[in-house]
Amino acid sequence: MADVLVGAPSRPKVQIVPVRGLPIVAVVIAGLVVTIASNKLWPLEFYHVVGGGMWTALDLFLGLVIGPIMAKMSVSARMEFSARFMPKMLLIMPTLVTMTLASGWQLARLVGNLDVGYPKHWWLTASFIVVGVMAVIAIGILEPANIAVLFEMRKPQPDGEIIGRLMRRFVYTAGITGVMQIATLVIMTRLASW
Repeated sequence: MADVLVGAPSRPKVQIVPVRGLPIVAVVIAGLVVTIASNKLWPLEFYHVVGGGMWTALDLFLGLVIGPIMAKMSVSARMEFSARFMPKMLLIMPTLVTMTLASGWQLARLVGNLDVGYPKHWWLTASFIVVGVMAVIAIGILEPANIAVLFEMRKPQPDGEIIGRLMRRFVYTAGITGVMQIATLVIMTRLASW
């Protein structure tokens, strides 16, 4: 009996919220609050561009690189990857979305983009629509799938099929938002070059 246990692979310990990452999130959000309160151009641009760039890169990487790799992994390999990856995403994605949207709104207000005339108004409206849909996907689909994976993995007998299905949902919707991020880049660069 002891020989069987020695060779058996151990299940990864699943932590829902990586507590060590919370101070980093707190610093980023506190910095965002200070930035918005200061109402200064450079800090707002910094938060908006860095947050948006990281959100875009992460969505594209998840959808176009990680997704195809995970599709070819065994169920046990997917479970081990998910146990390490998904808790971090639980902190990263909401932080990036909040950082990008809050600083972007304040930046648009500061530079007068909320009151722009036509045809620039249509570009701004398109930006709000695309980013709004991405935010709903990130918070309404990606995060619940992420949390569901983590809770499933904490069960004594996690169902690999459920985890696989949830991970596919997570990766595919990240890919969809990645494509939408390209549309956002087109819109934002068009607005900036006007």
